[in-house]
Amino acid sequence: MLKRISVQQLTLGMYLKGFCGSWLDHPFWRTSFVLKDPQDIEAIRASRIAEVWIDCRKGLDVAPDTAVASATESDAEVNAELDAAAWEERQTERVPSTVEFSRAAKIVAKSRQAVTAMFEEARMGRVVDTSGAQRMVDEIADSVSRNPGALISLARLKTADDYTYMHSVAVCALMIALSRQLGLDEGQTRSAGIAGLLHDLGKAALPLEVLNKPGRLTEEEFAIVKSHPEEGHRMLLEGKGADAVALDVVLHHHEKADGSGYPKGLASGQISLFAKMGAVCDVYDAITSNRPYKAGWCPAESLRRMAEWSGGHFEPKIFQAFVKSVGIYPIGSLVLLSCGRLGVVTEQSDKSLLQPRVKVFFSTRSNARLLPEIIDFARPRCPFKIVGREDPAKWNFPDLNEIWSGLPAAPSS
Repeated sequence: MLKRISVQQLTLGMYLKGFCGSWLDHPFWRTSFVLKDPQDIEAIRASRIAEVWIDCRKGLDVAPDTAVASATESDAEVNAELDAAAWEERQTERVPSTVEFSRAAKIVAKSRQAVTAMFEEARMGRVVDTSGAQRMVDEIADSVSRNPGALISLARLKTADDYTYMHSVAVCALMIALSRQLGLDEGQTRSAGIAGLLHDLGKAALPLEVLNKPGRLTEEEFAIVKSHPEEGHRMLLEGKGADAVALDVVLHHHEKADGSGYPKGLASGQISLFAKMGAVCDVYDAITSNRPYKAGWCPAESLRRMAEWSGGHFEPKIFQAFVKSVGIYPIGSLVLLSCGRLGVVTEQSDKSLLQPRVKVFFSTRSNARLLPEIIDFARPRCPFKIVGREDPAKWNFPDLNEIWSGLPAAPSS
């Protein structure tokens, strides 16, 4: 019997089937598990969730003669109700990045916690049940629908300690954006998102001293790191509900079009569309992120470098679609204007990859800060042009990320 009950009726030993509310409203990455910790019950009661579904066949029931909101024997009926409620709450209408940044920041923060928990469970040898990650992927997908650049750019702002987990969130968002640019259907896009989220799961099997090493890896250590695609593939096969696309991308996202990749050394014709997509998204986020041993390149510079590798590393058509999905000047790119001022890209234009919205804040002629001003290069008869990208390291603006996001700086690790 499945019963919908008040969170005040929860007791240890009950099996949670699902939360009646948004994924962002409860404190767990998964929705189905046995309540074993009193703190979990306290956390649920402190959240915005008022009711939950429990499965009395897998855990304790409420006390006899206790009133419940509703009851059924049908898993399908409960799943349909939870799915319908989740769909009703989804918001996918396009909004400016300035509007989406705040919500995207909440999704990024909870996703980081969720991926961390998932990796920790895998590291402890527990079976990986990926079905619990679907709500997370839906939230990320909806954010990408509202504004493709907001969450992608925020996920790039990871610390060295965050890298493994936040990289998974970023690649998930990038895979969703690329899928839509390629015209894939919603089912394929959802699978691509799950694949992006799980692509580095095998790193949970690696020794932490190798995974987090701040310096250059030895040949022996690199060989260990190169085992993560096969380790992740094994973990998914041993778990439940593994998506076929995720299995493929986890195993093959380090293959290259020229056959020089690993673990199988496949040539372009042997690599699936999704694995080729995974390779582009994985590399882009890796090279734009700060690592213990190297500062990340700026987004625009990263695309320029990747273009030089296209053909050998990446499928050219997929790379071209990827550029369209993030923009020639992705959000966060520092650019020089024809008037001698510097600005940072805050929004992509629907009209042209070369006409983003830019927040201008510095004059190179007077070498002084300016009152920030937004210039929309897609506006008719805009008097300025973007001359080119600038290296943020050259100018050393400590608040550059806060300028384009409008969010306070994250504490350094």
